[in-house]
Amino acid sequence: MTHVLDDLDARGLIAHSTDRDALRAELSEGPITYYVGFDPTAPSLHIGNLLQILTARRLQLAGHKPLMLVGGSTGLIGDPKEAGERVMNPKETVGEWVDNIREQVSRFVELGGDNGATIVNNLDWTAGLSTIDFLRDIGKHFPVNRMLARDVVSSRLESGISYTEFSYVLLQSLDYLELHRRHGCVLQTGGSDQWGNITAGVELVRRADGHKVHALATPLITKADGTKFGKTEAGTVWLDPGLTSPYAFYQSWIQAEDSKVIEYLRQFTFLALDEIAAIEAEHVEKPGLRAAQRRLAAEVTTLVHGQDETTAAELASRALFGRAELAELSESTLAAALREAGAVDLSAADRPTVVDAFVAAGLADSKSAARRAVADGGAYVNNERVSDPDLELADGLLHGKWAVLRKGKRSISGVSVS
Repeated sequence: MTHVLDDLDARGLIAHSTDRDALRAELSEGPITYYVGFDPTAPSLHIGNLLQILTARRLQLAGHKPLMLVGGSTGLIGDPKEAGERVMNPKETVGEWVDNIREQVSRFVELGGDNGATIVNNLDWTAGLSTIDFLRDIGKHFPVNRMLARDVVSSRLESGISYTEFSYVLLQSLDYLELHRRHGCVLQTGGSDQWGNITAGVELVRRADGHKVHALATPLITKADGTKFGKTEAGTVWLDPGLTSPYAFYQSWIQAEDSKVIEYLRQFTFLALDEIAAIEAEHVEKPGLRAAQRRLAAEVTTLVHGQDETTAAELASRALFGRAELAELSESTLAAALREAGAVDLSAADRPTVVDAFVAAGLADSKSAARRAVADGGAYVNNERVSDPDLELADGLLHGKWAVLRKGKRSISGVSVS
């Protein structure tokens, strides 16, 4: 059986680790307890966080016990950013986000069994901690010169950094110490951008308790141009379907670049590596089929939103281009698909025509261009070719308000008429 570290390595999921040989030996001796943390600085986690959740799940499947930490206290402060000081959110808002994120992470790990996950909140051990005790027991272990040398701190010294954000590393390090003492935790995982905070926790456990613990960081996931993965033109890709619809989520994976799609398959799916190798061979031979992207989108959307939403997204993708019946789409799926395609709102009182709709939706630069598209046979409404440019949209609207517009084979948009 493949050792979990070898599997993580083969999937490109190890960017940094403390003493890897010692970690391998400890993982091999028997189940260990490990943790990964998430700060509630937004109402939902995003696909960058998903990589950390799935890494935790891989370790659990290998027999180890996860602690999924939601930062009720660290979320009140926020990890310092190079761009500038964070805006602090109200305590009530952070409390609501803690509940949201606790529910999200709970769906990806097993909560029962011998190695069932435990959801923990660092507010439990910081809420009653006095400033004097914090400074005496924790602060004394952190040399200021080393804190000043941290990249994110040094980059902010000229523009300014508050003591609040400067001290964030102490709070996150305290998490590791508390989880080590309370649960016997000996491994923290996280993203490579957190490596300084993670290793500070390792050092605190050594200084405070004299124990050796471990750390492992996944790489920053990027696009081919080096920019951060997980952003689209519409913004961050969230795990909450209310913030990023399942259809938009599915499409974000469909749009994966050819040069990166196999890497994402290794990192974000539980497909066996030999199966991914077979997908890669097909992808190299026939990249135009985009079979790798479709498999990636299906696997990850099912993980996050379930099979029904994946089926609906696949159906919508086919239906918009005339390869399935639009009438089979639920209104929520159709609306999400058309909003993602740039749908606009029109007033029924204006009695919009096909020409009006094509111009409003950006499929034609002018009414004369829209008329030419109709005359050339390249204008479609709800996948039906249109021959009359002055045809009003009032009849035949899907779910009483939506019209799918298509110019030629590939240019899609839509309108909502109300």
